[in-house]
Amino acid sequence: MKHYLDQRWRTVLVASLLINLTAVGVAQSQQMLPSLPLEQTPTSLALPQVTIPQDYLLGAGDQVEVLVFSYGEFTGQRTILPDGTITLPVIGNMQASGLTTDGLTKVVRQRLDSLLVDPVVTVTLVKLRSVLVNISGEVQRPGPLQLGSESDQSTLIAALSSAGGITQNADIRSVTIERIKPDGTTDAKSFDLWELLSSNTVPPDFILQDGDAIYVPRLSADQTLNRRLIARSSLAPTTVRVRVVGEVERPGEVQVPPDSTLSSAIAIAGGPTKDARLNQVAFIRLNEQGQIEQQVVDLQNLTDNYQIQDGDVLVVPERNVSNVLNFAGRLFSPIGGLVNLLRGFNSLF
Repeated sequence: MKHYLDQRWRTVLVASLLINLTAVGVAQSQQMLPSLPLEQTPTSLALPQVTIPQDYLLGAGDQVEVLVFSYGEFTGQRTILPDGTITLPVIGNMQASGLTTDGLTKVVRQRLDSLLVDPVVTVTLVKLRSVLVNISGEVQRPGPLQLGSESDQSTLIAALSSAGGITQNADIRSVTIERIKPDGTTDAKSFDLWELLSSNTVPPDFILQDGDAIYVPRLSADQTLNRRLIARSSLAPTTVRVRVVGEVERPGEVQVPPDSTLSSAIAIAGGPTKDARLNQVAFIRLNEQGQIEQQVVDLQNLTDNYQIQDGDVLVVPERNVSNVLNFAGRLFSPIGGLVNLLRGFNSLF
């Protein structure tokens, strides 16, 4: 009987790559630090099926289901032991580690040939072992990463999420996975996750194996991606750090969702005080060239089209302040204090 994968695993989906992805209309406003216009985004996305590759090699911790048609005593689920074997009644131990499910099916059939007449055998992978992978490049927490045993926890998307999400400089169009094959050679595959976000293209298999190395490259200076779209996906960090100072109820560092606006950050900081001058809020950002960009924005209605980034600073002045940027400079005195704050703040990411 031809080997087949359990339908449950054929229909498992990658952990939602988009969170509340909808077509959102955002009006552009005039400012020195531009709010990011939304590209035309799909109202739905065909998420990829997480299929187990046919060349997936079984290992200790994988759970398989052995089905021998009409012989219930040989049928059941088995977890591959640390020594790489499984045990079946009568025929005893057999090596499973290092085989594909097709390969294990053949081994079981051969062992049963001496006991049964033309045994019909199917081996299905029902639960993956946990894997240890290494992730580097533009992610929040690079380094070794232990992934769980469920199929949706051992995918590329899950790995990026477990590493804290990608940085704002990540080029997700060419994420690379390197895998050492049994013969010692290295196989590298590149994945275009931007295509997945921005279209209905279904990507290749995402299942990771023990020892895989994932690399997320840095976006070149002359290239940009729609940060709003990325911020709404599970590729983004859960929260980013923003400093809100001045006339808010709880000034200081706040954690905000990556697709938040300036107004949302102020609301998370407890909202403005009764003395706040919301029509002249200072918005300060350290750009990728290490230069401070600043401007005054009108948040009087607590609505705006700006998108918060890691390390942004908002200064909400008092009503009697005549120049909010001068006020911000005094707030972060001595001279250079703001630069040091922003650089130190961004170095945390």
